[in-house]
Amino acid sequence: MRWLAALLLAVPLTGCAASAVDDGRAQVTAGFYPLVWVSERVGGEHVEVTGLTDPGVEPHDIEPTFARTVALARADLVVVEDGLQPAIDEAVAQNAEGRVLDVTEVVDMHHGDEHAEEQGHDHGEVDPHFWLDPLLLADAADAVAADLAELDPPNAASYAANATALRADLEALDAEFVSGLADCERHVVVSSHDAFGYWGRYGIEVAPVAGLTPDAEPTPAGLARLQQLIHEEGITTVFSERLASPKLTDALARDLGLRTAVLDPIEGLASDDARDDYLSLMRANLTALEEANGCTPSS
Repeated sequence: MRWLAALLLAVPLTGCAASAVDDGRAQVTAGFYPLVWVSERVGGEHVEVTGLTDPGVEPHDIEPTFARTVALARADLVVVEDGLQPAIDEAVAQNAEGRVLDVTEVVDMHHGDEHAEEQGHDHGEVDPHFWLDPLLLADAADAVAADLAELDPPNAASYAANATALRADLEALDAEFVSGLADCERHVVVSSHDAFGYWGRYGIEVAPVAGLTPDAEPTPAGLARLQQLIHEEGITTVFSERLASPKLTDALARDLGLRTAVLDPIEGLASDDARDDYLSLMRANLTALEEANGCTPSS
C-alpha cells in the first residue's frame, strides 16, 4: 500500500496512534495484549506502545483500523505473533517500515495436544498461546529488549535492566504455579477451547470442548468422549473464558450438573479501565485451578 506513505504526511491523527510521534521516544506497535504488556514493561519511559487489538475484543479475527495501520507503518519496532492474527500479518507485510519481531522465531512454540486428532481437532497445529508459560513470555521480553537496544543504543542498559526485572517477576509467577499445582486431586481441566496446553509443564492436562481457536465447533463424538472423561476423572468444573461466548461450556455444565468458572487465556483485557494485568490474571487462573482440582499448595 504505497498510498499509505503519502497519507502519513497528509492525515492528522488523534488518539493513541498519533501520540508521542515527535517526543523522541521509540515507537512500538504490538499485535495484542501480552505483547503490548511485555513491550511496555521492557520499554518503560523510553517507548510509546500502540496495541492493534482493542480491550474486550477477541484478537484472532481483528481487522486493523486506519489509525492503527498508520501507527504500524510509523513504528520503529513491530511485535507480532505470526499466524495468530491473519489480518495483522497482512497489514505488517504491506505497511511495516521498521523492524518486525515475530515472537514465533524466538520462542519455543509447542504443538497442539497429541490427542487432538482423536478428539476431532486438527492434529499437529502449533499452539499459539505461549504467553501462558511465564518463562516463554520472558524469552519474548528478552527479544524485545535486544531489538530496542539495537534501535535505541543510548537506552540499551535501561531495556536490559527492565527485561531482567520482568524475568524475575515471571520466574516468581512460574514458581507459584509449580507450588500451587504440585499436589492436586485432579489434573484434567475442561475448558472452552484448547488454550492452556502450555500448562502441561505444571501437570495440567487440557480437555477442550473446541479446538485451538474459540470458534472451532466440537463434534458429537468428541463431546461424548468428553462427557465420559468428566465422569471418569470426577471433574467438578467446566471453564469458560472472559472474551469468548460461554454457550458451549454452560450447556455442558448444565447437562452434567457441574459448576462453571473462568480461566482467562489473557489474549486481551476486558476493558480500557481494567485494573488487572498479566500477572494478576495469571494468579487468578492459578486460584481457579487450585479450587477446581482440589490442590494443596506445597510448603
